[in-house]
Amino acid sequence: MEEKRRILVIGTGDTKADELLFMRERIEAVGGVAVMMDVSVLGDPPYKPEHDKHAVARAADTTIEAIIATGDENTAMTLMALGASRLARSLHDRGEIDGFIALGGSMGTDLALDVALALPLGVPKFVVSTIAYSHLVPPERIATDLMMILWAGGLYGLNSACKAVLSQASGAVVGAARAVVKPDMSRPKVGMSSLGKSCLQYMVTLKPELEKRGYEVIVFHTTGMGGRALEAIAAQKGFVAVLDFSLQELANQLTGSVVNSGTDRLENAGRQGIPQIVAPGAIDMVDFPTWQAVPSRFTERPYHAHNRLLASVTSDGATRREIARAIGDKLAAATGPTAFILPAGGIQQWDQQGEPLYEPEALSAFVEEMRARVPDNAELHEIVGHINDDAFSAKALEIFDRWVAEGIVPPGVTGRRVA
Repeated sequence: MEEKRRILVIGTGDTKADELLFMRERIEAVGGVAVMMDVSVLGDPPYKPEHDKHAVARAADTTIEAIIATGDENTAMTLMALGASRLARSLHDRGEIDGFIALGGSMGTDLALDVALALPLGVPKFVVSTIAYSHLVPPERIATDLMMILWAGGLYGLNSACKAVLSQASGAVVGAARAVVKPDMSRPKVGMSSLGKSCLQYMVTLKPELEKRGYEVIVFHTTGMGGRALEAIAAQKGFVAVLDFSLQELANQLTGSVVNSGTDRLENAGRQGIPQIVAPGAIDMVDFPTWQAVPSRFTERPYHAHNRLLASVTSDGATRREIARAIGDKLAAATGPTAFILPAGGIQQWDQQGEPLYEPEALSAFVEEMRARVPDNAELHEIVGHINDDAFSAKALEIFDRWVAEGIVPPGVTGRRVA
């Protein structure tokens, strides 16, 4: 008989007991085990949770009484989020839970996002929220494999719409806990960023070459959440090296686009001391939703609608200099080995002569500024060619192999097939 999956169920039992007990019933109806964690502050639930609010407060090195004494709901929920995150991670590390689901409005979602970030990749994470998919949720708060569903009809009490959502979510998290294939830790992992195969093509060469060397290569599509996932895994020291060659999300964030990965893009590998090789792939393009008006600062720039969701414009030379300065500042903060490859011949497929985004003067402005901004703690490797040329991939492998030989990057594990 298959072992039952244990699902941590988090919510404020003093105000949402009916919903949480319904979720517990549905989890158990499909063969799971509900482990209840109460994050109420003022009241108590009409049931006995496995982990009560006092246990949550203790995990935050405080007491419920002290939390109430703050007199501020934001401070109180922040402390409860700290305790819930620590307690959830402890339960996971002791092998006592197989997944988690949380229920909430903006308050409960705020707490649940911290819990999700505390749990590693491969632990099913489901948040039922009245603000699911909202721009109130910044990229930095979204865990790598977080799943969300809109809590329709979830303001006050159970109803048929609410039950439909809660039952789906409860079944989904149990199913995910049964079906999940946890990350294979047998080979060291290398994170790589790219922006699709047509725009940036180095991964076609680099991925198989690194796999031959015994590494698992994880490529992230940098359309906002891809870069967020790379940063989140790097923050948990999930890579032995990062090849961050597509920085378009950084350009998006600097120019005010919502298609970004948060303010810490290009920071977490450096902060954790992970060796990183960086290049400025596609920093000349700025994305924004197709269904919105073109931002006023870009109305005169070349425009392309990729689909009904995503459109792009190119930035001018002054903006590219601004981006170069930001890249330099982020590299300067790195605590680990850092190299920067500067392809003077172009940084994405369509900026070459004869292509629609060819702007040699703007590219030259970026290259000139970038040369001056690479900090002393980073190696600068300038190549004459384009980022999609073989010379770029060869340079990246040359640096990587040297770092392996010098013991900066641990050796790969050969002889086993990557799944």
